[in-house]
Amino acid sequence: MDPIEIMKQRHSVRQYLDKPIPAEIRTQLDSYVAELNKESKLNIQIIYDEPNCFNSFMAHYGKFSGVSNYIAIVGKKEKDLEEKAGYYGEKLVLKAQELGLNTCWVALTHGKSKSVINADEKEVIIISLGYGANDGNPHKSKRITDLSDLKDNDPEWFKRGVEAALLAPTAINQQKFYIARDGNKVSISVRGIGTNTRIDLGIVRCHFELGAGKDNFSWAE
Repeated sequence: MDPIEIMKQRHSVRQYLDKPIPAEIRTQLDSYVAELNKESKLNIQIIYDEPNCFNSFMAHYGKFSGVSNYIAIVGKKEKDLEEKAGYYGEKLVLKAQELGLNTCWVALTHGKSKSVINADEKEVIIISLGYGANDGNPHKSKRITDLSDLKDNDPEWFKRGVEAALLAPTAINQQKFYIARDGNKVSISVRGIGTNTRIDLGIVRCHFELGAGKDNFSWAE
């Protein structure tokens, strides 16, 4: 399936059904996590059948219910950890969507997770996972001109990349990013002050790359 179509189908979901994830889908997810961890050197973990993390005051405050599976994005304490967490976490979010599951990025509104965190690591963020009670709603987006320097005569790959980036989930839908093109070099930067902007930057980078196609451009240093 076209990655942009998967992005269009995927919305944040906070209420889940009491429906276990089947073994064959767990196998596919776990295999993909192993692949991502090998590539990224992160320690991403999927915790299945564990309702306690979201059975807390903060989770109820965040309007979460029925969450018994979640993804913990864990990695070594490095300066680019948050951006890597967003980039690789979103790859897994889109894979989950492709497999018929729903997700939501969760920064603070959860309890203690059951992830294994080594001495030189930290848990960056958690993603709820499961079968949603609904499919969620599309997020409102800022104008393309506020988020990129896209022009009418730009190449198709750049247009698709920007379209994909606008579909990226960001903390409290803040969209604090800006995308610019110079030939086949593309840069994404944080614009303004917000929460979890480095994680968002990784998520946006993932979306742009999938939309534009990695062979069509390179990231500016």
